[in-house]
Amino acid sequence: MKVLIVEDEAMAARRLTSVLEQLEPGIEILAKLDSVKRVVKWLNENEAPELIFFDIQLADGISFEVFEQTEVKSPVIFTTAFDEYAIQAFKVNSIDYLLKPIDPKELENALTKFKERATPTPEQPAFDMGMIQKAMEMMTRQYKERFVVKIGEHIHTIATADAAYFFSQEKATFLQTHEKNRFIIDYTLEQLEQMVDPDKFFRINRKYLISLEAVRDIVTYSNSRLRLILKYSDEMDAIVSRDKVQAFKKWLDR
Repeated sequence: MKVLIVEDEAMAARRLTSVLEQLEPGIEILAKLDSVKRVVKWLNENEAPELIFFDIQLADGISFEVFEQTEVKSPVIFTTAFDEYAIQAFKVNSIDYLLKPIDPKELENALTKFKERATPTPEQPAFDMGMIQKAMEMMTRQYKERFVVKIGEHIHTIATADAAYFFSQEKATFLQTHEKNRFIIDYTLEQLEQMVDPDKFFRINRKYLISLEAVRDIVTYSNSRLRLILKYSDEMDAIVSRDKVQAFKKWLDR
């Protein structure tokens, strides 16, 4: 098996090589590359390897940029330090993905999937480039840093980091700060979900988009739901919807 390793951390590249050689004694590591520029150059000058291990974050950018600059004909296994949420967008494009530090058993399973997969054809290419684009947008997205609010005749800005949570009430949307202030803002909760970092804010139901710092307590509730006791609020309707409970627990467990 001829393999290309794309990894900008020397120690991680050595570990991956060592585990691969143990699992596949006849494996041939064609090259170890650490940047988008070097990968593009290598792929343009060499025959496609049988398999590429692609780290997401490289020395000069994100590895998805390689797919924009040249044709990647080989199946890919992504390796990444990002958590599962961040890599859902590109999961469908790869044989598999591995979280670092790489577990030998998970690597073995990924290689098994690679061997079982049929060779890509024009009708069934290795990659859906539309999904690669979506993945790249997710990984490079710039989240909103501040909000403009009106206080009397004055205009102020509130840093997103100062927001405890956002909530809707009587067809208006409010920003509640950690300083116990609340302001009307000109966005819906649906719009805010796309603007703020999902690692920091979670939409628990139709009314609330919260930060972890805003949660004082979590109480089990009827029908397998959870009720949150929020700081700076006496409201009793901060209920995690039943269909969001598992995702919420996963968001908490980071």
